[in-house]
Amino acid sequence: MRAALLGFVFGVAILQQQAELFSYNWLSLMMGLSLLGILLLLKFKPMPWLHLPVRFILTALLGFVWASGYAYFYLSEELPRKWENQDVVLTGTIDSLPFRSERGQRFNFAVEQVRVDGAGDLTLLAPWPSRVALSWYGPDWGGDSGGVQKVPSVQPGERWQFRVRLKRPHGNANEFGFDYEAWLLEQGIRATGSVRPDKYAQDAVQYNRKLVNFVWSPGNLIASSRYKLRERIHAALPSQPYAGVLVALVVGDQREISQADWTVFNRVGIGHLISISGLHITMVAGLFAGLVFHFWRHSFFLNLALPLRLPAQKAAALAGALMALVYVALAGFGLPAQRTLIMLSVVAVAVWTGRISSFSAVLSLALGLVVLADPWAVLSPGFWLSFSAVAIIVFATGGDERSKPPEGHTQGLLYTLRLASLMQYAVTIGMIPLTMFLFGQMSLISPLANAVAIPLVSLVVTPLTLIGSVMPAPLSAWLLQISHVLVDFLARFLTYFSALPYAVWTAPIPSFWLFVLAMLGVLWLLAPKAWPLRGLGLICCLPLLLQTAKRPSEGELHVTALDVGQGMALLLETAHHRLLYDSGQGFGLEADSGNRVILPYLHARGINELDVMMISHNDSDHSGGALSILKNLPVELLSSSLSLDSPIVQAAKQHRRCVVGQSWQWDGVHFEVLQPVAASYESTKWKPNARSCVLKVSTKLHSILLAGDIEAIQEDELVNTIPQKLKADVLLAPHHGSGTSSTAPFLKIVQPELAIFQVGYLNRYHHPKPEVFQRYADFGIKRLRTDESGAISIQFGASLKTSQFREENARYWFGR
Repeated sequence: MRAALLGFVFGVAILQQQAELFSYNWLSLMMGLSLLGILLLLKFKPMPWLHLPVRFILTALLGFVWASGYAYFYLSEELPRKWENQDVVLTGTIDSLPFRSERGQRFNFAVEQVRVDGAGDLTLLAPWPSRVALSWYGPDWGGDSGGVQKVPSVQPGERWQFRVRLKRPHGNANEFGFDYEAWLLEQGIRATGSVRPDKYAQDAVQYNRKLVNFVWSPGNLIASSRYKLRERIHAALPSQPYAGVLVALVVGDQREISQADWTVFNRVGIGHLISISGLHITMVAGLFAGLVFHFWRHSFFLNLALPLRLPAQKAAALAGALMALVYVALAGFGLPAQRTLIMLSVVAVAVWTGRISSFSAVLSLALGLVVLADPWAVLSPGFWLSFSAVAIIVFATGGDERSKPPEGHTQGLLYTLRLASLMQYAVTIGMIPLTMFLFGQMSLISPLANAVAIPLVSLVVTPLTLIGSVMPAPLSAWLLQISHVLVDFLARFLTYFSALPYAVWTAPIPSFWLFVLAMLGVLWLLAPKAWPLRGLGLICCLPLLLQTAKRPSEGELHVTALDVGQGMALLLETAHHRLLYDSGQGFGLEADSGNRVILPYLHARGINELDVMMISHNDSDHSGGALSILKNLPVELLSSSLSLDSPIVQAAKQHRRCVVGQSWQWDGVHFEVLQPVAASYESTKWKPNARSCVLKVSTKLHSILLAGDIEAIQEDELVNTIPQKLKADVLLAPHHGSGTSSTAPFLKIVQPELAIFQVGYLNRYHHPKPEVFQRYADFGIKRLRTDESGAISIQFGASLKTSQFREENARYWFGR
C-alpha cells in the first residue's frame, strides 16, 4: 500500500510541474492503461522485486490523471477576457472573514449573479467565476484631501450587490517568490477585483448596497461564528499589540499580525505556532481525548461501566477526532488545517479498526488522502514540512507505537523527557535540508525558542484563549487578558534572542541534488545506534550549509528586472559588488515590494548585503520598498535624488545625492550617472520625475541605460548635451512606457536592441501606452514586459543572454 500511495503523490507532484495540461484523449489513454495494469497486477502478481516499482508507476499515472481532472474542473470557471477591467454588477454573499486596513477592507465573495446594464444576466452566457476576491477602498483614499472616507463594514453571510472591476488571477512571478496564482487556484478564487465607489457611476443609482443581513448555509454559519469570536477578542483587548496573535490562534486569521512580529517569529523558528497549526490541532485534540479517556476509564465510580460498552481507547480516538473537526471549523476549514484533520482522522479510524500496526502505513495513507482532496497541496511548503517532521520523528524513534513507558511516576517522567528530547533533536537536525531547500535559511536558536514556546503556546495560551473566546463576560475578558500577558512575555523573550547576530544561518537555496545528498546524510545521522559511523552524515550536509552565492565572472554584468507589479526594481551584479536600482512600490503601512519581493529574492540567493541602493526619485512605485530594505539588510551607500529630510535618507548609513558626472568602476564594469544636474536640486519647478537618477552601466562589449521616470524634456536635454553617452544595448523604458516619455529622437540616439517595461498587470495608468509600445517596435527594438514575462534576467558577457521567468518556469495555471 505504501508504494501505491507514494506513487499517487508522485504523479500529482509531476502534474504540478507541467507547462500545459494534457488533452482529454491522452488523459483517457493514461487512465485506461493504469487501470488495466492494476487489474493485471492483481491477477498475475509478478515477482516481488518487480511488484513494488510497477505498482508505484501505475498509481503515479492515476495521480497524474486525477490532478489533471481537478485542474480542468477548477480552471473551467474563467473570467472572459473581454470583461477584464470592465464595470459589472455582482450579487452574492460575503464568503470569508473580511480583513480591514487603513485603506479599506478585503474579502472573498461567492457570486450568485453577474449583470451589466443593457446586457442582462452574464452568468447565462459564460461560466463566470463562482468565487472572487474583492477589495473595497474608500473613494477618497490617497486623494488630495488627505482623508479616508470609510466604507461600510461587511460581515460573513451577508448578501450584497457590488459594482466592481475584475481581472483574471495574476501575481508577481519571480524566482523563489510566492506563487499567488497557484494559491488563488487552490482557494477556488478565479478572479480578483475592486469595488467601484458609487460616486464614479454615470447615473444616480446606488449599486453598492446590502440586500440581506444573513443567508443561511453551513459555510456562512461557520464564517459568521468565526467573525463573532474575532470581534469578542478585539472587544476584550482593544488596541493591544498581540490581539492579532490570539485571533490567529482561535480562528486562524494571521493577517492582523504585524510584519515586524512575523520577522521575529520566523527568525526564531516558531512561525508554525502562530496560527491554528497542525501542532495546536493535535494538542487540543489530544488533551480532549486524554480527558475523555480518563473519565471513560473511571466511569465505574458513576455506575456507568462505559468501557464495557466501548473501549476507552476508541472513545478517546472518536472524541479527539471530533474536537479536531470543531477546531478546524474555527479555522474556516483552511487547507493546512484540513491536512491535520485528515491525518488525525486516519489515526482514529486505525484505532477503531485495530489496524494501527505501522506508523509508516498510517502516515502514507494520510499523505495520499490529503493529496486526493487537494492536489495543489504539494506546492505548499507547509505540506512537506508537516509530513516530513512526522516521518523524521517516526524514523528517529523507531516508530514503535506499542512501547510503553516504565511504571512509576519518576521513571515515567524521565522516559517522557528523554522521548521529548529525542523528538526535538530529530526534528531540529532532520529538517535542516528541507528548511534550507525551501527557504535558504534556518534558525540556530529554534530549539531553545521552541522549548519555551511550544509548551507555553500549545498547552497554556491556546486553551486559555479558546475558553476565553467563548465564555461569558467578564470572565472571557480576564482569560483573554491573561493570554495576552503570556504572549507579550514570550514576544519580549523571543525579540531579545532574534536580535542576536547569529540567530539565523543563511545560504543560497541549494539545487535539488544537493538537497538529496544532505537529506541522505541526515538520515544516516539519525539512524539507529548500531549504524556505523553515523557522524559522517554531517559531512553530506556541509556543501548545503557552506555554499556561496553565484557571481558573474570578472568584467561581466548580470541584471535582474524583478516583477514588482507597477514599479521599478533591478538588481545589478558584478563579480564582487551589487547595486539595487529602485525598490518597487509600497502597498500599505507594512506591506511593500521590499519585504514581499526583493528581500525574499536576495535571501534566497544568499545575498546578505548591498554595496549601493540607488533610488531614482521619490515616487512610491520606485521608493516604496526602500525602508524595508534598509531595516533588514546592510546597505553601504544610498544614492538618490530624494529630499535630505526624507525618512529613507535618514535611515541610510551613508547617503549621496546622484549628480551627473559621478562614475566608478567595479570589477571591470563602468558605472556613470547621466542625470540630474546639481542645479535641479535648488529649483522648485521640477517634479520628482524630472530629477530621476539616470544610470548607464557598461561592460567592454555591452551596456544598459536605466532611465527612471524621466520625461520628454529630460530626454531632449540628454539628446542635446551628451548624445555620445546614450547609446546602449538595453534600455529600461523611461516612466514605464508612459505617453510623456520614450520620444522618437531619444530612441533613435539610444538605439537599444532590447527594451524592458516594468509594469503591473492591467495597471490603472495603462502603461505602456499602446502608441509608445508600438514606437519601440517601429524602431526594431525587442520588447519585454514584466507583466507578461515575470522577472527578466540579462547576462552581459561575450553576448547578451536573456531569460524570462514565466517562459522558463511555465505552469499550466499562468495567465489563466
